Amino acid sequence: MTLPDIALQTIGGQSTTLRAWQGKTLLIVNVASRCGLTPQYAGLQALHRKLASRGLVVMGFPCNQFGAQEPGTEAEIAQFCTSRYQVDFPMFARIEVNGPTAHPLYQWLKAARPAADGGREIGWNFAKFLVDARGAVCGRYDPSVPPESLAAELERVLGKEPA
Repeated sequence: MTLPDIALQTIGGQSTTLRAWQGKTLLIVNVASRCGLTPQYAGLQALHRKLASRGLVVMGFPCNQFGAQEPGTEAEIAQFCTSRYQVDFPMFARIEVNGPTAHPLYQWLKAARPAADGGREIGWNFAKFLVDARGAVCGRYDPSVPPESLAAELERVLGKEPA
């Protein structure tokens, strides 16, 4: 399976694949609404607003695997994100990111870019993967890394993109 062929379901219930964003730079994040890191939604939205016109797409994947911090329905998650953080980047149906039922996207991302310690598992909510427009995973960032601190790296990757 290739990255563009990975099947996804939007938070609104529509089926799609990553082919819909082929040629874009993707910042893929597992998110949660009841986490100490939830305020990172503001930084993710700011990056999306600032860099979307240059080809960046922030993608949020709700996950309830860490402390049951994403217990709501997709509708509740969407409502929270839009009302609290004005999120307008693509959000997807809740998934698992670790273990035998990890979503194929996260299986692919973790295989392509293991953690700094060589492990593959996601450590917590708000882990971030940067995928360039060619589909290469060029960055993996721990949950504690604030989205704002990725701005220079995103600018660098976007600057290398083909016109």
